[in-house]
Amino acid sequence: MMFWPKPRLGASAFHHIVSLLLIRSCAGQSQVVGPTGPIVAKLGDDIILPCHLEPAMDAMKETFEWSRPDLKPKFVHVRHDNEELVTNQHPSYKGRTSLFTDKLRYGDLSLKLSPVKLSDNGTYKCFMPGKSASTIDLFVGSVSSPVISLAGNDGDKGGVVLDCKSKGWYPEPELLWLDGEGKLLSAGPTETVRGPDDLYTVSSRVTVEKRHSNNFTCRVQQKIINQTREIQIQIADDFFSVCSSSAHIIIGLVIGFMIITAAVFVIWKWRHNYTKKHNEVEEEQGEPLRAREEMVKLSKKEISHWVEEVQRQLEEDKRLSDELEKKLNSVDDEVTAKAGSKTENKADGYLKLKDIITRLKHELVNQQNRHERLIMDMRKLLVKTQEEAGGIIKDRIKKHQK
Repeated sequence: MMFWPKPRLGASAFHHIVSLLLIRSCAGQSQVVGPTGPIVAKLGDDIILPCHLEPAMDAMKETFEWSRPDLKPKFVHVRHDNEELVTNQHPSYKGRTSLFTDKLRYGDLSLKLSPVKLSDNGTYKCFMPGKSASTIDLFVGSVSSPVISLAGNDGDKGGVVLDCKSKGWYPEPELLWLDGEGKLLSAGPTETVRGPDDLYTVSSRVTVEKRHSNNFTCRVQQKIINQTREIQIQIADDFFSVCSSSAHIIIGLVIGFMIITAAVFVIWKWRHNYTKKHNEVEEEQGEPLRAREEMVKLSKKEISHWVEEVQRQLEEDKRLSDELEKKLNSVDDEVTAKAGSKTENKADGYLKLKDIITRLKHELVNQQNRHERLIMDMRKLLVKTQEEAGGIIKDRIKKHQK
């Protein structure tokens, strides 16, 4: 009997055979499959990170893990030999992760996070030893509905200043103002504040004038998480006239202040010029002014009287202005904080504003009448004093010529 020696395989042939055996052994095995795009979740919601075996197989007794490579420890959830392992789980996920155990037999490895936190933002890895891994990006956002309030008016143009504010956004959103046709309005810069909870508060003001619809929209949006919140406000035509009336009241007070100040300046200027001429005449004549000169002098008592009267009028003007501002703010705060229908609240606020403006306009008329009487009296005194002074100077000149 003859024995033939066994052929020896070369290194390259051996590796080729091993590769064929590995391919055969892996043929038909399941692979870990995840979503093709990122997952977006809102703060406080429950979210599912999808992951499954394809083709499906029973994973009840399989070992697999969820992890975040940027954390230490990196483990978010681990299952081994039909048990959940929590020893090396990252502290921020304790008590917040769970699997769908009734679906494991169908190869569903999905992880549930509840509730979602901002710190959950990141890249997750679904991994089963011996099989490919799947990575999932999670974006956590927070949204909040904006609130519009009336912030006043822009003066004599009759425009209304609107304020929009929205708290509790993440990531940082943008704020837009739109008119009734959906066109962007030119507004002031958006003010952004990030709180200790990492949530953003945005606010902006815009001045609007009377239009066809008087309908305005404040829109807050975040494109990364594809979230938008908006609120609309419709302003009655009469409200623009109310705001204009309030502006006129303030303007009337300012004008009154300017007139009184100008009158005081005229009297002071005349006194200065008169004193100068008086001194010149006295130097030329070398004799004191007579008793008649005393008639044209504004005594300390008279001056004090006018100063006190002007001061009182100015204080009254300031009181009316402050009263108007306080009442407008109080009505605005009341409408904003009041529960119920916003439309009805705004209508009620409008009626209150109209009543306030009506009463203040009446006070303004009375105040303007007082201004006019004061100025008229001051003018009479000024004319009389100028006539007396002119007569004295003429008499002195005639006497000096003789």
